[in-house]
Amino acid sequence: MTSMTSSDIKADTGKVPESGPAIRLSGISKSFPGVRALNGVNLSLYPGSVTALVGENGAGKSTLVKILTGIYQPDEGEIRCDGAPVRFATTMDAARLGVTAIHQETVLFDELTVAENIFLGHQPKNRFGLIDWSRMNADARAILERIGARIDPEMRLRDLGIANRHLVAISRALSVNARVVIMDEPTAALSHKEIGELYELVFKLKAEGKAILFISHKFDEIFRIADRYTVFRDGEMVGEGLLADVSQNDLVRLMVGRDVGQVFPKVPAEIGGTVLTVSGYSHPTEFEDIGFDLKRGEILGFYGLIGAGRSEVMQALFGITRPSKGAIRIDNELAVIRSPAEAVARGIVYVPEDRGRQGAVTAMPIFANVTLPSLSRTSRHGFVRMAEEFALAREYTARLDLRAAALDQEVGTLSGGNQQKVVIAKWLATKPKVIILDEPTKGIDIGSKAAVHAFMSELAGQGLSVIMVSSEIPEIMGMSDRVIVMREGRIAGTFAREGLTPEMLVRAAAGIGETP
Repeated sequence: MTSMTSSDIKADTGKVPESGPAIRLSGISKSFPGVRALNGVNLSLYPGSVTALVGENGAGKSTLVKILTGIYQPDEGEIRCDGAPVRFATTMDAARLGVTAIHQETVLFDELTVAENIFLGHQPKNRFGLIDWSRMNADARAILERIGARIDPEMRLRDLGIANRHLVAISRALSVNARVVIMDEPTAALSHKEIGELYELVFKLKAEGKAILFISHKFDEIFRIADRYTVFRDGEMVGEGLLADVSQNDLVRLMVGRDVGQVFPKVPAEIGGTVLTVSGYSHPTEFEDIGFDLKRGEILGFYGLIGAGRSEVMQALFGITRPSKGAIRIDNELAVIRSPAEAVARGIVYVPEDRGRQGAVTAMPIFANVTLPSLSRTSRHGFVRMAEEFALAREYTARLDLRAAALDQEVGTLSGGNQQKVVIAKWLATKPKVIILDEPTKGIDIGSKAAVHAFMSELAGQGLSVIMVSSEIPEIMGMSDRVIVMREGRIAGTFAREGLTPEMLVRAAAGIGETP
């Protein structure tokens, strides 16, 4: 492979397949309140060719897939199929033109048969307009045999394992005679053997002339099966071309090419003694042999790709799930945590990634959310004292600069950033020793991000120990004193702040340089 600088990696218009693209997106932009998800991006997918779409979490890949499949409509730009302009107003429009997606978590139905799942929504009918069951089972069997799946189409889906469910999802995509197949992290839940079988399926689809968009964080599989690449960063396309012309390091530089120190400046804090020690922490399916120390006043970052197991470790530390083995010590004292209540009692609190479902009761007012874990402080003899609730809520929301009309405003009416502040305030009111922040600035605007980051530094400066799980490299590098990188449920590396580069994080998370 030819090594190139990131500025050299551009579209190579002189090296494209002989036929034109099956689908071409030009100047696609999409905005949501407070966020510009895509800004004038281009993407071309060619028949009989695999194009890898790479980028950090939040780079805009998922938004583009939703535009391609008719879930979202672009604010600007054009989509052309075989050179003719088209508009995907619905998912059915995309399906009719042969665009289909196989997502990491495709929705399937356990109580239906394999054939029913494959043809759901477009079952073959007989001349009386009724479902032709024998034809549906026969057609399902033919599709399954075509991809090498040894599955009885009349089986209930609930009786299949993860790998076979994935094959059913692929078969469902192929049942609409797809011309463009989108695979979004297709190997995330598969074993090595199953991954090899999926590769063979990709090669079959490629030989049939399908245009394939392959989204993955795993560089080894990208370079094994893809022909072309397109790189997104911060909602923009920053490079495209033939994979034969670039190296893994070239793609890494394109993904993370920015100076993070200026975006997330960190206020230095005095690092004290060890507060939390985790050793040998394991879960039967999610993570294995996790061990680390957390010091007083330290912000410890956890980085990794989707499915690396970071959130699962944090949920176990908070008592949401049970580890199969391992131990934790708080202030050098062995602690057994079997529930969130026990975690809070021992001084560990957890701000989850999904604040809407797990972090806040959105139909309740701000003050009631903030004081929910601290009712023992605001009640007497079984009766809640509203004045004390308001006083406690006011103290902690003021520290976070919460923007709301009043403390009795429902949390669900707040912006995403202010909802996040309510969740953080709720746990800070318990006066913890350790606060775990899982994707603390996900989906919030730049101003609110700055407020959360400033407050994190303030908390560390006051001696609170912080664990920050983040998929954003700038946030990880800008706010962390140390960084632990996880990959496939294990710790792939631990890095000091000094000398850390984005390339080091991405290489560890993607397993680049590891012996197969």
